[in-house]
Amino acid sequence: MSALNLSRNSRLGVVVGVVALAAGAAGYGLAQLQGPPASQTAQAETGRKILYWYDPMLPGERYPGPGKSSMGMELVPKYADESGNGSADSVSIDPSRVQALGVRLATVERGRLPGGLTATGLIGFSERDVAVVQARAAGFVQRVYARAPGDVVTAGAPLADLLVPEWAGAQGEFLALRRTGDPSLVRAARQRLELLGMPPSLIAVVERTGRVRNVVTVPTPATGVIKSLGVRQGMSVAAGQTLAEVNGLGRVWLNAAVPEAEAGGLRSGQRVSATLAAYPGETFQGQVNAVLPEAQSESRTVTARIELANPGGRLRPGMFASVQFDGPETPALLAPTEALIRTGRRTIVMVARDGGRFTPAEVRTGREGAGKTEILAGLAAGDKVVASGQFLIDSEASLAGVRPAAAAASTHAHAAPLLHRSTGRVEQISPQAVTLSHAAIPSAGWPAMTMQFALASPNLARGLRVGDRVTFGFEQTPKGVLVRELGKAGSQ
Repeated sequence: MSALNLSRNSRLGVVVGVVALAAGAAGYGLAQLQGPPASQTAQAETGRKILYWYDPMLPGERYPGPGKSSMGMELVPKYADESGNGSADSVSIDPSRVQALGVRLATVERGRLPGGLTATGLIGFSERDVAVVQARAAGFVQRVYARAPGDVVTAGAPLADLLVPEWAGAQGEFLALRRTGDPSLVRAARQRLELLGMPPSLIAVVERTGRVRNVVTVPTPATGVIKSLGVRQGMSVAAGQTLAEVNGLGRVWLNAAVPEAEAGGLRSGQRVSATLAAYPGETFQGQVNAVLPEAQSESRTVTARIELANPGGRLRPGMFASVQFDGPETPALLAPTEALIRTGRRTIVMVARDGGRFTPAEVRTGREGAGKTEILAGLAAGDKVVASGQFLIDSEASLAGVRPAAAAASTHAHAAPLLHRSTGRVEQISPQAVTLSHAAIPSAGWPAMTMQFALASPNLARGLRVGDRVTFGFEQTPKGVLVRELGKAGSQ
């Protein structure tokens, strides 16, 4: 019995082995029919080694093979030769790929940055052109003329008719004394009418007609818009009560909100140009009337009050305006503002190199104007920067592990050092150093003071004496300041 079972088990093992071999052969044949994996196929077609696959919109996600990303985007391969020549601070991108990304280059160059600044503003009423209409005496409103706040009225337009009982008796006494022919009594009676608040025009009518006129029409004193109206038919009014406020429209205020960091350049009398969406292509000229002493704590802005002429009342309070403040042009190293990548902690530009290489460079920026930004450090004149498509190239650099450079001196050897320039007076001088009493240096954040500077070369001191007025340029190095340009004022 046991021998029979052993024989049967042996036969069963042989059968299982044969089936396994057949299945393995079938699987191998099927794999040969399906071909190699897609990643191997892509490598065979291009002859380039694929490191991984990624989504260009999410470069941080890496995949071992082709397919779709978590966002449903088609994955693209990252080739080993796209990492450049092994440099840790640049990335190399195939020219065809650069063209597909729509890369556009711009040149960093020295130029003149328009002065002044740009801000937004709101048109408002001129508070210096407000007329207040008050009741001259106590009385009753007999009639109103269908006025309402916001109505535009002309000077002399009627607002309301007031009945003033007190005036009737005073006018009757005046007419009676006038019939006596006593000039002194008539003069005293007329003076009493004036003291009661009766306008001279009404006194003249009473004197001319000989009739009592205790109903007076209250007119608007000036052309403008009714800002408030406190008179209604049938109501009683007290002497001195405000009936209406009329704001003139001949001039308006443009209140510009200037960022606190740029408010130091504001001054009264500064010329201003304003443009409004309501009047495209048209510029309105004015000047800063006052810089308000209080800053807005919510928006961190300072208000500059600008007065604009308003012929025809075209500038309506509540309109928004773009405001350009005039200022002198200053020389600066300029790059297109659109080339900057602001991360919140630093500002980076992509610098184009020879051979299709791109280097991320960290820069320090200054003022902006006319689509240009002042570069204080990180670039040199003649550098080519990416003005369009830089975000995709920055993604490529992130994929390759490229680090952005901290300054021009560390990113490219050909960049000239940043020089701070000013003027001063020579106090002491030697072949190695010079002591200068210099003016304020805004680019370095220095106030006016006297200090000693090391000289980059003894030749810089040649021909200079104590008391000479000089222009100089210095560089801030880890070992201290170093003068690289020095000459008599007017000679450079």
